[in-house]
Amino acid sequence: MHVVVNAAMSVDGKLASHRREQLAISGPEDFDRVDRIRAAADGVMVGVGTVLADDPHLTLDVTDRRVQRQRHGRPGNPARVVADSTARTPPDARVLDDEATTYVLVADAAPEDRRAALADAGAEIIVAGDDRVDLAAGVDRLADEGIERLMIEGGGELIFSAFDAGLVDELSVFVGSQLIGGRDAPTLADGDGFTEEFPALTLDDIERLDDGVVLEYTVEG
Repeated sequence: MHVVVNAAMSVDGKLASHRREQLAISGPEDFDRVDRIRAAADGVMVGVGTVLADDPHLTLDVTDRRVQRQRHGRPGNPARVVADSTARTPPDARVLDDEATTYVLVADAAPEDRRAALADAGAEIIVAGDDRVDLAAGVDRLADEGIERLMIEGGGELIFSAFDAGLVDELSVFVGSQLIGGRDAPTLADGDGFTEEFPALTLDDIERLDDGVVLEYTVEG
């Protein structure tokens, strides 16, 4: 599977304020770029924290892109994936509507009643890991479901986990002209952090969009 991480961050590397409220870091040009990346993907993944904070829809904004996908025998929208160890995704979350297939990755320890509620709401439940989602195992299961290109949109905990598991092939980051600050504000890669072996990135391209820049990296295997 090919995994692309995409995110928008402030000039000091923050994804949101310490209140974890959604902020407009980028603008319409970058929104269109993100929509293009989604359109090329078979699945779009976020962590449950993003679902709880932002209630994203994770569908395509441009109708023509949905039509083009359908003309090529693909669903109009890519599948949606939520990494959610304890099945905290609300059954009325927007990612669970009928606009696309939605997979929820849970750990074996996730309560059965929460799993059942999500399944009743339309989610496809994938169990991967014991107490926490085993992301590598979950991605393998997604590949079995036909997802060959996966876009990861955040948050920082999920992005770190994807790098930590060695899953990421590309990293695309919009850096906006905004300073957020705050030691507790989420960053591009949270989690435990790397201390000895660090992911090797090669900068491939820099593009100016809106009032910021997009940095495109290849992640060395």
